[in-house]
Amino acid sequence: MTEIVMPRLSDTMEEGTILRWLKQDGEHVERGEELVEIETDKANMTYESDQEGTLQIVAREGDTLTVGQTIAHIGESEPKGVATVKQEETPRAEPIREERVKASPVARRAARENDVDLQTLSGTGPGGRIVKADVDAARKTPAAAPAPPALGDVATAKGESTVHELSRTQQTIARRMAESKATIPDFTLHMEIDMERCVALRAELKRLAEPAPPTYNDMIVKACALALREHPRVNASYRDARFQLHARVNVGVAVASEDALVVPTVFDADAKSLGEIARETRALAERVRDGSITPPELGGGTFTVSNLGMYGVHSFTAIVNPPQAAILSVGALEPRAVVQAGDSGDGGEIVVRHMLTVTLACDHRILYGADAAQFLGRVRDLLEQPAALTL
Repeated sequence: MTEIVMPRLSDTMEEGTILRWLKQDGEHVERGEELVEIETDKANMTYESDQEGTLQIVAREGDTLTVGQTIAHIGESEPKGVATVKQEETPRAEPIREERVKASPVARRAARENDVDLQTLSGTGPGGRIVKADVDAARKTPAAAPAPPALGDVATAKGESTVHELSRTQQTIARRMAESKATIPDFTLHMEIDMERCVALRAELKRLAEPAPPTYNDMIVKACALALREHPRVNASYRDARFQLHARVNVGVAVASEDALVVPTVFDADAKSLGEIARETRALAERVRDGSITPPELGGGTFTVSNLGMYGVHSFTAIVNPPQAAILSVGALEPRAVVQAGDSGDGGEIVVRHMLTVTLACDHRILYGADAAQFLGRVRDLLEQPAALTL
């Protein structure tokens, strides 16, 4: 008889929630067969059995257990005491079997919460996969809004309220960000970057019939990766009154998902070409949005880039993602009037250039002002002379 425990599916995972058993209690399980869907602090993931035998479920769907706790047994006979306990348990309704339905984990959770049968839906995602938008479209029309409360009725002055429970991912983000603000003595640096030559580079790549030319954010990721290699102290983590310098440069790229901010990782970004980074970031963003991203793709980051420029945000300060040393916030690329010095260095003229404001938030326990400024200056130099990004 083999004990199956809650696995550690990411480097920060402390506990997980059983979302759905993919095999029934008492059913025979083959080695490598999908066994259970687990919600972790970073994503939903399907766990495969590494044993063969008869499944005896211990943890029910919806149960949250810490890493290492028993969730099931696999073997040929009941372990002592298990049969008696199971006889006393309240019988559970058989879950709807959705194994043959192609749907993202987010869509499956939305379907359960809103009593939508996935079997009745047609997916609009890649390869006919059902995504959350398909579930939302199938939901019943909301009930009519209640009549406005009588004047002075303080209890209902705000109208009818609904309570939304945070998902495990949202809870983890909230906890980690609160810990970051409470424990990290951070400081920020702001810098203006002239992106005129990056604009010209991207236009040239388009002219060469590049099917999906790198975005400006891809260029920023590449510039950060090269600068991190030259300034290893920025590519560090703080743990237990010491910091670690990492040999690999793994840049996390913040992506807005349906209900959270998720940060997939571009591993060894300093060693990848600009085109490779562009293709990888697009693929990662797609997997985040359709719910198929896996915990290994969300871990191992040594630095993070967060970009809100596409929303017209001029500049902002992101929260340091512990235990990383720093995070770069990227604002909107926009034409601005700047003073361009003359050849003699005296005076100058006002010209319009494509400019970008970036903000580097740093953990002062690892980085000091001069370290951070030198790193940020190198990022600026690489973006203002972007030929090095294409090598």
